[in-house]
Amino acid sequence: MPLNIVLIEPEIPNNTGNIGRLALATGSRLHLVKPFGFEIDDKRLKRAGLDYWQHLEVIYYNSMDDFFVKNENAIMVFLSSHGKQSHWDINYANDMFLVFGKESVGLPKPLIEKHKTQLFKIPMYSQHIRSLNLANAVSIIVYEGLRQLR
Repeated sequence: MPLNIVLIEPEIPNNTGNIGRLALATGSRLHLVKPFGFEIDDKRLKRAGLDYWQHLEVIYYNSMDDFFVKNENAIMVFLSSHGKQSHWDINYANDMFLVFGKESVGLPKPLIEKHKTQLFKIPMYSQHIRSLNLANAVSIIVYEGLRQLR
């Protein structure tokens, strides 16, 4: 697997479904960290993931602590609009973990503080927008990673 997509406490089933579809299309593994803002059998999640969900490798975690304990030696980068470094500066590696926060507030502040040197953002060129849709942001990051790793 070239990349690992991590969603910390995702809230919108359509986004998670679309990201699952993207993970399958790119050969990536999807990691979902609870609590979720929806039920995993939500029809909107299944609709967005279409009939692909059954082929997707998804790993579930009961909490952020559970996720970090089980992946303590993984190479990780964290994506946030609060990052100072551009996503173009990520030095992608095979099996890298790309960590995204929930739609409403992004990554938790303690996580941002702890991983400042591994924190990246997607540049935005308008002051009229705070952030991109999560599924769109994940797509940008994953495909840039695949481009670098090819």
